Amino acid sequence: MSNLTLYSRIGCHLCEDMARDLPAYLEGTGLEVDIIYIDNNPELEGCYGTLVPVLKAGDREICHYFLDVKALQQYISEQGNPLN
Repeated sequence: MSNLTLYSRIGCHLCEDMARDLPAYLEGTGLEVDIIYIDNNPELEGCYGTLVPVLKAGDREICHYFLDVKALQQYISEQGNPLN
């Protein structure tokens, strides 16, 4: 199973909330979250600037703005690793 990527901005309270909440839902799945700050990256700001935080698995967007636990559960289930 691959890692998840959280596109974020420094000082974004929604980003901080998602980064804080994710680990509890990933416990026991073997998944880890890589946080990428889009600040000062014109390409990433163009893609994600108005959507952050954005949680992705590869090219697949799982959710943005708020943690969508159902969408995360579905992704983890599809990977063969049920969410606890």
